Amino acid sequence: MTVLVFGGTGFIGQRAIRRLADRGEKVVCMDINPRSASFDEYGDQVSVMYGDITQFEDVIKAILASKPDRILNLAYLLGSGDDTPHFTMKLNVLGMDNCFEAARVCGVNRIVYASSLASSGQQSHFGERLINEDDAKMGTSQYAVHKIFNEFQADQYNSIYGMSITGIRPANVTGPDKVRGSTDHVRCVVLPAMGQPVSFPKKDIMRLPVHVDDVAEAFVRVTLANSSHYPLYNTGGEAISMGDLADIVRGYLPDAQITFESDGGREDSGNFLVDNSRLLGEFELEYPPFHTRVLQIINEVRESEGLPLVG
Repeated sequence: MTVLVFGGTGFIGQRAIRRLADRGEKVVCMDINPRSASFDEYGDQVSVMYGDITQFEDVIKAILASKPDRILNLAYLLGSGDDTPHFTMKLNVLGMDNCFEAARVCGVNRIVYASSLASSGQQSHFGERLINEDDAKMGTSQYAVHKIFNEFQADQYNSIYGMSITGIRPANVTGPDKVRGSTDHVRCVVLPAMGQPVSFPKKDIMRLPVHVDDVAEAFVRVTLANSSHYPLYNTGGEAISMGDLADIVRGYLPDAQITFESDGGREDSGNFLVDNSRLLGEFELEYPPFHTRVLQIINEVRESEGLPLVG
C-alpha cells in the first residue's frame, strides 16, 4: 500500500518512514523542509516532496499525486507555542483541518495523527491515579488546546463522514536528536554522555519519557491497521523523576555532572501517570526496559562524538 506522511522529515517522522519502508510499503512524504532527512537508501520506494500543510492546495496536490491508502500526519509545532500563537495555530489547527478535509474530499478514509499527552494537563488535576483516554482534557497551553481541538475535529469527521481517523498521544518523546518541546529529560542523558555538565531547577519534577523508536513503531502499527477499536491511544512511558533519571545516567557514567537547584517539583508536573493498555494490548506493543533506552541514547551520542562506548 501507499502511505502519505505529512511532516515526515522530522524527529518521529523519519523513523516512522523507515519502518514503513522496511515493511515493504511505498511512502510519499510531504514536508516544508524536504531536505532535512534523506531516504536515498530506499530508492523509488520513498519519495519526498515540498509542501506546506497550512496551504490547502498543497495538501490536495500531495494526495492527488500520491493516491495514498493511508495518511499519517506528523506535521505540527512541538512545544507550548505560547510565544508564536498565530503561526502555531496555523500549523497545529489549520494544518490538521486541511489534512482531514483534503483526505475526505479525495476519498482517503484512514488517517492517523499525532495528538499529545499535553491535552491532559497537570497530574494534580487527577491525583495519584492513572489517567486514560476518556478522562477530562485539562491542558491549558496553546499547544495543549490545539491538540484538544484536533481530537474534537477528528471525532466530528468520524461521526459525520464515517471516516476512520485515529489519534495517538505521545508522552515525553526522547532520543539523542530531540531539540524541541520537552527536552530536560533528553539533556539529562545527552549532555553527560558528551562529558558536559548539566543543571536543572527541581529534582523531583516528574516526566513520562518514551523512546522515539517506540513511538515511531506505535504510529506505524496503528497506521497500517485498517481501523482501530478506539479513536485515541496513549503511548504512556516511564514515569520517572528527574532525580531518578540522573541516577540511571550516573549508573552508566559515574562521573556525570548532573545537579539540581532544589528538591521538590512533583506538584508542578504534567500528566505522568498514564494508562496505555489500549495501545499496548490492541497493537501488541512492548517497550524495552527504560534503562536500556537510556544506555542506547548515551552510546549513540558518544559514538557521534568519537568517545568510548559504555555499558
